[in-house]
Amino acid sequence: MRLLLDTHIILWAIASPERLPKDIAEKLEDPSTELWYSPISLWEILILAEKGRIELDMEAEKFIRAVLQKVPLREAPINTEVAIESRKVDLPHQDPADRFIAATAVVYDLTLVTADKRFTDTGGLRVIPIK
Repeated sequence: MRLLLDTHIILWAIASPERLPKDIAEKLEDPSTELWYSPISLWEILILAEKGRIELDMEAEKFIRAVLQKVPLREAPINTEVAIESRKVDLPHQDPADRFIAATAVVYDLTLVTADKRFTDTGGLRVIPIK
C-alpha cells in the first residue's frame, strides 16, 4: 500500500499517536506500507508553528528534520505534473495547500490518509478517511 499522509496525520503520528484509529496506526507501522509526504505538508507545519496554532517541543525546522530522520517517509516532489493537476483536481474549495496535496496523490498514484472531510468526495482521488 502506498499512502500519502495529510499534514495533520504526520503531526498526529509523531506527537499524538493516540488520535489515530488502531487500523490506521497498524497500516502506518506495517513495513510493507510505503509512507509518502508532500513538501507542502512541511510548509504547512512551518506556518502553523509560526502562527502559534501548533506547539512543538523544538523549533519547527528542527522538528521537521527530526521527523524525516525518524520516520521512513518518502518525498513526493512538487513538479510540473503536480502543478497542472492542482488546477484540475475536483475539490470543493480553492485552498492551495489542499489542492497540491490532492494533486500529489493523483500524480504519484497514492492513497491520501486524512481526517479532512473535504477530500472524501473528490473524484479521481483515493482516500482513507479518518473519523
